[in-house]
Order: sequence, then C-alpha cells, then structure tokens
Amino acid sequence: MSDRTILVWFRNDLRIHDNEILLEAVRKADKVLPVYCFDPYYFQHTEAGASKTGNFRARFLLEAVADLRKNLQGFGAELIIRIGNPAEVIPQLAEEYHVNEVYHHREVAYEETNISEEVEAALWKMRLNLKHFIGHTMYHKEDLPFPIKDIPDSFAIFKKKVERDSNVRQCVPTPDHITIPEITDAGELPTLQQLGLNEPVDDMRATEYFQGGETAALVQLHKCFANIDQVTKQKSGRNSADCSSKLSPWISIGCISPRQVYWEIQKYGSNGNLLKLELLWRDYFRFMFKKHGQKFIKAKDEAQNTDLAPDADLLLQKWKNGETGVPLIDAAMHELNATGFISNQNRQIVAGYLVNTLKADWTQGAAYFEEKLIDYSPASNWGNWAFIAGVNDAKESKYTIATKLPKELEAKTDFVNTWQPSSIDEAGDLVSA
Repeated sequence: MSDRTILVWFRNDLRIHDNEILLEAVRKADKVLPVYCFDPYYFQHTEAGASKTGNFRARFLLEAVADLRKNLQGFGAELIIRIGNPAEVIPQLAEEYHVNEVYHHREVAYEETNISEEVEAALWKMRLNLKHFIGHTMYHKEDLPFPIKDIPDSFAIFKKKVERDSNVRQCVPTPDHITIPEITDAGELPTLQQLGLNEPVDDMRATEYFQGGETAALVQLHKCFANIDQVTKQKSGRNSADCSSKLSPWISIGCISPRQVYWEIQKYGSNGNLLKLELLWRDYFRFMFKKHGQKFIKAKDEAQNTDLAPDADLLLQKWKNGETGVPLIDAAMHELNATGFISNQNRQIVAGYLVNTLKADWTQGAAYFEEKLIDYSPASNWGNWAFIAGVNDAKESKYTIATKLPKELEAKTDFVNTWQPSSIDEAGDLVSA
C-alpha cells in the first residue's frame, strides 16, 4: 500500500504554531508536502500604473516565506516555492508527488476566493479534493451564536452577542515532526526584482522596522505584552491615539494567528481589551464578506457615486502625495508612503478626509491602501473604507472624528513635526470631517 501524501498549500497562514491544516496533514498523512506559490496576479500593475502589492509588503512577504522555510526545515521538512498561477502550479505538484489531497485555509474576499475555486476546479479534474479549513479569525465560524446568513450587520449588535454567547477556541498543538516525500526541486525564493519591484528604502523616521516571518511575529507578541500598559493606556476605543500593538502586519499574512494574540491577551485581563476589540473588528469584516460577498462594499444605488468633486482625480493625487495643505493628513500620507504603515486612527482620519472633505472616490483610496499598506488584508481594508464611506446599512457607518483631547493633540503635534516638519498644526480640531 502506497504512502498517503497531503499537499499543504500555504497562503495567508505562514506559520507552524496554531496551524490546523499543517497539524491535520501530519495526523492524516504519511507524508506532507508544504507549498507556497507566488502568484504573479498579485504583483501586476493596474491601468493607473500602481502595483497591487507595494515593495514594502512584498519584502515583508518574502521574509515571511523565507522564515517559514527555515522553520519547516527545523521540523525535518521543506517548503516548495514556485512562481506561477496556483491553478496550474498546485495540480502539477500534486501529480508529480502523487498527492492524495490538498489542504488550505479558506479566504473570504472575492479575488482570493476566485483563486481557490480555480484550484479546486483544476484538482477536481484530477479527482483530487481541495479541503477547506477555517483559521483566519479569532472566533471560529462554527462557534458563532448565529449562522452566517443571520449575522447582524451592526457591529455593536454583533459584538454584544458574540462576546456574550461565544468562546474563542484554544490554539491547536504544534507537530513534533513533519515527514515529507523526497523533493527533487524545492525552488528558490524570488527576488523583489523578479516580482517586478524595487528594493524599498527604509526611512530613518520610522518607529518600527517590520521583519517578516513567524519568528519575528512571536518576538513582537512578547514585546507587545511586556509593554501592555503603554499600548492600552490611551482612550479605550478604535480611534485611540497611536496605541497600536503593531501586530497587524504579521496577522495579515498569518505569521501569527488572532487566537494566539487573544490567549496572550487573556493573561493580562482588561488591559488587553483594546486589542481584542481590534481583533473583533477584523472578524466582523471577514464575516460580513462571507455573508454579503462583494455587495458589502458596493453602494446601494448609483446616486452615492454622483456627488464626487469636479476635480476629484486631482484631489486624490494630492491626497496620495501628502499635498492637501492639512498638516496631519499630509504627515500621515508621508508616513504611509515612506514606511507602508500608519496607525489605525490615522487611517480613519485620512480616509474620512478623502471621502467627506475632498469628495473623492473612496474605492480609489482603498486601492491605494491596498498597494501601500504592509499589513493589507482585503476584508479589513475594503470593509473599513466602505464603513467610512457609508455604503452599507450599519448605523455606525456615519463617520465623524475630531481629536480635541490635549494629550492626543500634543501627540499628533509631535507626529506632524516628524512627518511634516515644514508646517505645524495649530490648536483645535486637527481634522473636522
């Protein structure tokens, strides 16, 4: 009887800890074939000349894949790396290594789901099954107090019911050893140049350098909770002034799971409530995409797209370049362009300014974030922008923000001095939207 081989298709789950597909493959198969595929689709350029993946995120991804390979080697395994269409690469490897089944984590956004369906269709022609797992959320879909179709569209109601009636599962164990088939060609990690991108230049003003990979993610997790009081002492809300744990880049591509963060938070009691809230927002947007699909981020009618400013394209470009004349907006955009990262509060401020003050197309702003953000995640990015633009029915989607608290104002003045040193914001509202 021949050995049973399961191909583990890594996507946005670049870790060994708390990885159900890897654990299940080790338990169910004699041999496991770990694979990562760099899909050229994500590195193509749009008609406007922008890349779907900017160089900061691409470098971070390359580092994460390299770290995953190194960590797998520590468990006696190897990571096969390929560049190409997954719908071609995965079936080819399945045939070459006599694979019996393919495991992967299910995605929710349109593009990622479409890629899964193409791979599934190609494997089906070979009479092979693509088994879907759920592993990108803090709360498991099957543990929610309602079916997906009945999830409340209001975040407040969703939060209340989930926190009252659901529990977060424990992290799954880590395999002791991973047995792989004899691999003839593991493949080389591509360079940024091979992906069509240039090496990013690190800005000396950046407060954090993000190193991709599970190893760095675990270091950041421990660092974050060693300083939990500093991270969470600000006003408890989504718009707290720069109280970021800075875990989001690693969470976005699965170098660490939301459950790992949650259970680390539990050790610190209420001090971690703000971080749990951010993870819950992330769950909410993913479940909204699962429930509504693309309709979640589309306007109810054409009228919502007819009140754009006559010079919306010019205003959009000035916003991208940090040339609006509003110091805080420009400083935040300069930081984004120079580092690939800005705080959650600043994301909401610049998004609200583009939509409500400049009257520019919110989808163009979301697409720009998609290119630039090192922690881009489809559901969170597009869900947040749709939320701010008010294209869904949730009561919370009416966007207003003003920062008047003295400490927050002082912090933002320092921020503006760093990223927009030529102009200093005066006292009062930093932004009125």
